[in-house]
Amino acid sequence: MKKITKILVANRGEIAIRVMKTAKKMGIKTVAVFSTADRNALHVKYADEAVCIGEAPSSQSYLRGDKIIEVARALGVDAIHPGYGFLSENAGFAEECEKHNIIFIGPKSKAIEMMGSKLAAKEAVMHYDIPMVPGVDHAIIDIDEAKKSAEKIGFPILIKASAGGGGKGMRVVEREEDFVSQMDRAISEATSAFGDGSVFIEKYVTKPRHIEIQIMADSHGNVLYIFERECSIQRRHQKVVEEAPSSILTPEKRKEMGEAAVKVAKACDYLGAGTVEFLMDDQHNFYFLEMNTRLQVEHPVTEMISGLDLVEMQIRVARGEALTLKQEDLQIKGHAMELRVYAEDSMNDFLPNVGFLSTYQLPVGEGIRVDNGIEEGMDVPIYYDPMLSKLVTYGKTREESIELMIKAIDNYHVEGVATTLPFGKFVMEHEAFRSGDFDTGFVKAYYDADKLKSKLDTEAEIAAMIALQQYLTDKKIVRLPIE
Repeated sequence: MKKITKILVANRGEIAIRVMKTAKKMGIKTVAVFSTADRNALHVKYADEAVCIGEAPSSQSYLRGDKIIEVARALGVDAIHPGYGFLSENAGFAEECEKHNIIFIGPKSKAIEMMGSKLAAKEAVMHYDIPMVPGVDHAIIDIDEAKKSAEKIGFPILIKASAGGGGKGMRVVEREEDFVSQMDRAISEATSAFGDGSVFIEKYVTKPRHIEIQIMADSHGNVLYIFERECSIQRRHQKVVEEAPSSILTPEKRKEMGEAAVKVAKACDYLGAGTVEFLMDDQHNFYFLEMNTRLQVEHPVTEMISGLDLVEMQIRVARGEALTLKQEDLQIKGHAMELRVYAEDSMNDFLPNVGFLSTYQLPVGEGIRVDNGIEEGMDVPIYYDPMLSKLVTYGKTREESIELMIKAIDNYHVEGVATTLPFGKFVMEHEAFRSGDFDTGFVKAYYDADKLKSKLDTEAEIAAMIALQQYLTDKKIVRLPIE
């Protein structure tokens, strides 16, 4: 078994703290890296040691794999945990760690590379009889060839960047006459974001649900699926609300999807925590979408319903330990919700809204978990993803989890920046979400920022009137002198 006594967390914010908490619990020392903008950040204070690795832009700090490895070697670090984002799915960085005898807490570089290309991933799993969305089986840049393929598949179609993720280089095309302009835009966006303009085309699944399976694999040939997460509430093709388990999966469908995810992991000789993403149509047919070769942002909901610590499992597997659990040992208990609390203005097309946090008070209580990365009196930096925290609630039932989320949102006080908290409450109170009858088009179909703003203004007026009434009542109370 490999020795891990000190871990460098190559990340920032809430995920860096999340990883460090588990490391400390396991008696492992932690090293934080930070940019000049993050000098006073919480993750820097939380670590045993901290080193500045560059200027504020991530290209000069958190994406500098060479600097990070240099720090790791200088401080006698055994392993690097990349979190998510930044270098977490960078095959070259994983390879450099391996070269310098530093354990990369994640899969081997080959698996990252294979699953990092959507086309290579599809090719790898094709031999395992896993359902795929109809589409082209190779990358395309030539627009004429693409147009012919699109006509063959039939509209609506989806154009996707081969090298990408996070919704970049992605276009839904409903009509043939819009195809050329949308293809141009997708190629341009993919080139700018990933340095690779190749795209592929597939049938657009109407009213899709986005359901993903958490897997964990060791180096002894064992792969577990740790149930599913429902991630259909999205804006700009990015998730905002996640839950576990999904409200629509039967035990049979869960097993079928879980076993398909295990096959995907085996197709690339996977190691560690990973997520296999599927689209599900309105007939509950599912199709392989992609594999994320890292810990997911939404991993807490899986932890809540399984009772497992996924980061601890990652570290143990990276040390060479075999998984001690068998598939039949795993059981779903209760229901968990997660809201990503972003510094975004949900009244203004979810645009980033960074600034000074004059008030920042977290909700507390049984069944409430906040994976947080910032504190009152700090600035939300403009250079990075604007996520402040992840608000997670857990209950015996889905209904209980939803109600607790509404209460937690009401008790989460933020002033200085706009956040996604009002949007989260809107989702939790909406009949389509509460009934479980929703898909990835939820925001487009139901969300009206003006109506929500009007509702919030009315609620604020009512609260002010109640406060005034209470003040006037208090003034009338005759206070008797104490004898």
